Amino acid sequence: MTEPRWAIEAHGLVKTFGAQRAVDGLDLQVPTGTVYGVLGPNGAGKTTTIRMLATLLPLDGGSATVFGHDVATDAHRVRQLIGVTGQYASVDETLTARENLDIFCRLHGLRGKAIRTKSDELLAQFGLSDSATKPLQNFSGGMRRRLDLAASLIARPPLIFLDEPTTGLDPRTRGQMWDTIRELVRDGSTVLLTTQYLDEADQLADRIAVIDTGRVVAEGTSDELKAQVGASSLHLTLDDAADTEAARRIVAEMVRADVALTPEARRLTAPLTDADLVTDALVRLRDAGIRVAEMAVSKPSLDEVFLTLTGRGTAAPETADSEEHAA
Repeated sequence: MTEPRWAIEAHGLVKTFGAQRAVDGLDLQVPTGTVYGVLGPNGAGKTTTIRMLATLLPLDGGSATVFGHDVATDAHRVRQLIGVTGQYASVDETLTARENLDIFCRLHGLRGKAIRTKSDELLAQFGLSDSATKPLQNFSGGMRRRLDLAASLIARPPLIFLDEPTTGLDPRTRGQMWDTIRELVRDGSTVLLTTQYLDEADQLADRIAVIDTGRVVAEGTSDELKAQVGASSLHLTLDDAADTEAARRIVAEMVRADVALTPEARRLTAPLTDADLVTDALVRLRDAGIRVAEMAVSKPSLDEVFLTLTGRGTAAPETADSEEHAA
């Protein structure tokens, strides 16, 4: 049987919690055998979307299929095809790493020597063999995340949902998780990855959906999304934060584009289609008595893409009615 082109197809997904529409008409098409990144700030709808696609929440509107199976009417089959690693580890901290994996193996129908073999394989793959008999109270956050991912891969599902899998991890452990995700795709899995880390999406994802307020606001490869901002970006850091708004107006007029204020004080970012405009902008700022502490021109980052598309960064503060609270 020919493998479906799409691991996930979702059209017009809606999820409401009271008056809040956590997901508001969201569309996704995830090709098989790829890493698909879903990028957005807290409360954008990322976790709620995964929970609907994984049959953990009912749909309030729209439709979705996983490898052609409807998540609403064929939920049992969908669950056989997926693995889910959420933002918080699902492992039992009162047990050892091996005991946790043994339990998950039994839940997946393994018996006898097959349990030991599979647990040994996963402990070795995730660098946990030396800690197999230690209780999880002694594990670091990174070790817990690796164990949680190992448990979700016992059945080697063709589709794996990773919901912000590296949040809170140190750079070395994040790199290890990235290597694991790449290996999963090389072995034939499809990965849907939600993240707030721009470099993570840039490094891992074949395609990226940028979502905000429950909707997809842009979709494409990393390069395609960056091209929406422009060939390059102008970055200015001012001497005095009080000049920020006046500088923003001047730069916007000179480069004929919207200027984003980055979360750091005194910093402005603008898409740049003509490098000659930089000099004109600097002269105008000098004439206005606005001193520039630093200036740089670079290719746009995904962070600048998000700022341009949504007017805010991905690390927007979580509100009391965000998806995590509502869900």
